[in-house]
Amino acid sequence: MNDGHVLDGVTVLDLSTFVTGGFCSLMLANQGADVIKVERPGVGDDNRHSGPPFVDGESPYFWTVNYDKRSVELNLKKPEGLAALYDLAEEADVFIQNYRPGTAEKLGVAYDDIREVNDDVVYCAISAFGQTGPWSQRPGYDLLIQGMSGIMSVTGEPDGQPVKVGLPQTDLITAMWSAFGIMGALYRRARTGEGDYVELGMLDATLPWLTKQAGKAFVGEEPERMGTKDPVLAPYQTFETADGHINVACLNQKLWTQFCDAIGRPDLLEDDRFETNADRVEQMDELEAELEAELRERTTEAWMDALVEEAGIPAGPVYSVDDALHNEQTDARGVVTEMEARGKTIPVIEHPLNYEDSESGFESPPPELGEHNREVFEQLGYSADEIDELADAGVFGED
Repeated sequence: MNDGHVLDGVTVLDLSTFVTGGFCSLMLANQGADVIKVERPGVGDDNRHSGPPFVDGESPYFWTVNYDKRSVELNLKKPEGLAALYDLAEEADVFIQNYRPGTAEKLGVAYDDIREVNDDVVYCAISAFGQTGPWSQRPGYDLLIQGMSGIMSVTGEPDGQPVKVGLPQTDLITAMWSAFGIMGALYRRARTGEGDYVELGMLDATLPWLTKQAGKAFVGEEPERMGTKDPVLAPYQTFETADGHINVACLNQKLWTQFCDAIGRPDLLEDDRFETNADRVEQMDELEAELEAELRERTTEAWMDALVEEAGIPAGPVYSVDDALHNEQTDARGVVTEMEARGKTIPVIEHPLNYEDSESGFESPPPELGEHNREVFEQLGYSADEIDELADAGVFGED
């Protein structure tokens, strides 16, 4: 029996910009929530302008964070606009914002303001450093948090500069924690009838992901940049092949034995330098030199056949982004799909949750700015005249 989407009937008001709140509400939309994206009139989410590239004036980056949402323009500095937001909030289950601490209070959309019209709302406040502490008023973005969280100190080559992870990792980490917190608060509300205030900062959200690096710091060791190597496993890294690169992951002694046989180097099993995993970790540079000399002799595809198909070794190519999106595995799983909208084809990266008895997935394209101004308020019970009055008052921006 299919019960529909997990979050059918849940309405989310998302006042956030960029990625932390946007990807959070995207995750909720994927599970069936009706996400109403409240945007600045005439400008919208800053992420709409992230680029190049642009397709007919639209940002593909914006698409990836805003499928299945509806867009409403509201000028919250006008009394009519704020009143209209309160009407929306009264019927909402979830309210999301990622303003710098203090801004929500100035706008009249802080937790206490929204609770005045909806006392069981789940309110999520996202910021760079949280609502408290000496850094709470600092602006913060992914690059800054990657540096301050320790991620950059352990990313890159040992003799190189600290390196930023090539995607907005801390934005996405924070977004996922936010969605997790909201889901937890909704579950609690279903049991108790009470709403909740979910508050988090990007720095707080990122630190738990340090795991093994934090473990070394806890015992007084200084985690270092190791390129693609791992601090506790070897070989567990990237190697150059004749035409590209391949990742090899030997997590135990059995796999190490199979790997040596597969590359035609059984002599390495008798080498005292590499006898145990601990030995191999201690002698990583010498191990790398021995292994890469062999792996450079054949193409990545040839090694995939020898290592994976024949020997069962955990190994995989280093793909380009395009190859990662389009290959026989992602095709078979339907990970990347398409939607037709506004005379163009919009690619869609589906989310990974697949349920036996519930639906998931995106059904509508990312919205144009203000595309649902009238639709949302009509469904809220506004008359055509009342919506016209909002428009005339400039609540939706200039015509």
